[in-house]
Amino acid sequence: MKAILSMALVFGVCGLTGAQGDEVDPIGTWKCEYKIGDEMRTLELTIKKDGDKLVGTMSWPDQKDAKLKDVKLKDNTLTFSNVRKFMDSEIPMDYTLEIDGDKFKGKAAAGFGGSKQEYDIEGKREKKDQ
Repeated sequence: MKAILSMALVFGVCGLTGAQGDEVDPIGTWKCEYKIGDEMRTLELTIKKDGDKLVGTMSWPDQKDAKLKDVKLKDNTLTFSNVRKFMDSEIPMDYTLEIDGDKFKGKAAAGFGGSKQEYDIEGKREKKDQ
């Protein structure tokens, strides 16, 4: 009887560990690259947990700490929006990112004059200091 209970406990713990390992974790600082025309550009994405909600900021070389809106994670897909300030313009942006471990690939959509222009974006999570 003890052997059966011990095996059940081991399988139960292993099952829980395996299930937790499959969860996608968007938390961290991500170094991102995207291309507009022929020019490669960079930005930094930071995702944090605030209670039971995801929050974050995005920073470009010329704009720092733009707050993210409607940050949601469903399965391995992270979605959010923000506003990119460029010169005298405010450009609404929507992001859909597919997370795979410490990398993501996805799309960004910029609103211009009632239409949207999409471009590819990729990112890697920065390693935490050990």
